[in-house]
Amino acid sequence: MTAETLAAGVATSNPLYKEVQIRITRSLATGEWKPGEAIPSETRLARQFRVSVGTIRKAIDELVAGNILVRQQGRGTFVATHTEDRTLFYFFHLAHKDGSRELPVHELLSFHKVKAEAEEAGRLGLARGAPTLRIQNLLKLGGKPVVFDEIVVPAVRFPGLTQESFGTRDGTIYGLYQARYRINVIRISERLSAAVAPATIARLLDMNASAPALMIKRVAYTYDNVPVEYRVSWVNTLEHEYLSDLWKGDLRP
Repeated sequence: MTAETLAAGVATSNPLYKEVQIRITRSLATGEWKPGEAIPSETRLARQFRVSVGTIRKAIDELVAGNILVRQQGRGTFVATHTEDRTLFYFFHLAHKDGSRELPVHELLSFHKVKAEAEEAGRLGLARGAPTLRIQNLLKLGGKPVVFDEIVVPAVRFPGLTQESFGTRDGTIYGLYQARYRINVIRISERLSAAVAPATIARLLDMNASAPALMIKRVAYTYDNVPVEYRVSWVNTLEHEYLSDLWKGDLRP
């Protein structure tokens, strides 16, 4: 253990900067600093935790690398918000064959309260049969249907969410979670496979019934690796492809 100490004085087996990182994350999870707000300066946090500024900086560096915090030159460090640009870069991975990207246009197809089935319950850490909201979306790029999304979220985490409030939201889906429910999606885990889409979905995507589609199963997580959304997407890849190039984002100023 170094000469540095945390304010609470609790022993920890983690490196000191990791413990600081955990405690800052807990403060974010409880809403002490809200999306778009600046967190205290490194000097102030160093005094609060009774550690060096270098330790604070290392903890914040990791939170910035994880897209949880954002540094703004000359202004400070802020809690990340789900803007359209952020969603396009970090969470929407489809591009035209030439590599160009655009935000999709959403068409809400259905919105129902249903009981969780086995797979989605497992992905969301719910009991089978727990109440969930099941949302079906059609996404268009360049005016053409490209993605069919089926989104499942725990009803208990999104009280009062209705078809109208979801369909008329101002901004992105993750922006709605953040602004209305203080649920900040900080990472996603995706599994990709090729499969033949169900006939009804193939028709919605203007695909030949026997043509293979890209199927993406995504779990979205908030702080402390808590799953908050399970999404299954079917993608028509005739004119689009999956593109993940996040390492470039880590090098941007």
